Amino acid sequence: MPTHAEKRRVPYSAAEMYALIADVKSYPEFLPWCEAARVRSRRPGDEPGVEVMEADLVISFKVFRERFGSRVTLRPDERRIDVEYLDGPFRHLRNHWRFVEVEPGSCEIDFFVDFEFRSSVLQALIGMVFNEAMQRIVRAFESRAEALYGRRAL
Repeated sequence: MPTHAEKRRVPYSAAEMYALIADVKSYPEFLPWCEAARVRSRRPGDEPGVEVMEADLVISFKVFRERFGSRVTLRPDERRIDVEYLDGPFRHLRNHWRFVEVEPGSCEIDFFVDFEFRSSVLQALIGMVFNEAMQRIVRAFESRAEALYGRRAL
């Protein structure tokens, strides 16, 4: 079961990074292997200020093309995003993002993902390139932040 956990300080505010990650429908514009994104629904959560989105992503890698659905719980006041697996090619998928303001204009990102494919072929394939794939994804989000907000010195 591949897992990846990372804490990283970036020269963007917690609010900016939260908004970038919460904008799921824009992922195909910059995220590697993300061919399409669709928001199925959005509704208020059970707690005040919380929103729940159900979304589909289509991931394409070499000859594989898979769609999966997830429930994304947006907690803007806490600057936290939690993702739960709904349907698709995984046995399970969980991930979270947390954004902590370090000083004005910079924050620490706490990112975690844990997943396992149902298919042993897909699981073996991702296992060979998992660390490189995670690094490319992290760099893609950082590049997107730079494109949206400009570069700032820490």
